[in-house]
Amino acid sequence: MTLSLVYETHSPTLDNESGHATGWLPGELSPTGLRKAAELGERRRDERIDLVVSSDLHRAVQTAEIAFGGTGVRLRADPRLREINYGNLNGMPVTRLDAERAHRVDVPFPDGESYRQVLARVADLLEELAAGHDGRRVLLISHAAPRYALAVLLAGADLAEQVTAPFTWQPGWSYSLPGGWVRPTGPSAAGSAR
Repeated sequence: MTLSLVYETHSPTLDNESGHATGWLPGELSPTGLRKAAELGERRRDERIDLVVSSDLHRAVQTAEIAFGGTGVRLRADPRLREINYGNLNGMPVTRLDAERAHRVDVPFPDGESYRQVLARVADLLEELAAGHDGRRVLLISHAAPRYALAVLLAGADLAEQVTAPFTWQPGWSYSLPGGWVRPTGPSAAGSAR
């Protein structure tokens, strides 16, 4: 059997709207974000969703609770879906992040992590989901870096290309995760930083 995965970004935050990269800071949904979170719930209302797993950062948990709270769908927060840790640069202007991204595929942000380390933690979560939720439909609510990881791990994308590509919002990304899935091995999928 196969696990059906749907990925959604958290709703817009005050930081997003002011041009800041929140990273591991909690973040707070903006008024637009509150409305978009409710719209997410409406958009997915008629779909069978067995579990919602969000990042444990406030903005993602807030999105999940507004969209799916009170629907009977089980909500779970997981730190493996956090945005990349920008370390000393959490909260930096997005213009600074744009200049840093290409250099942080394998080299961690100062006192933070690399995009490849995010890939490793997302792979851990995928292995757990594949082993315990076969045949189910799971919706993930997360951030940009875990979305890059999903594209690499489940769609064969190149991590460096994902990290540097411009972001285009869409109403969710869908993936299939075969039961018993295990992370790919080799240099492109390795989780260690150099």
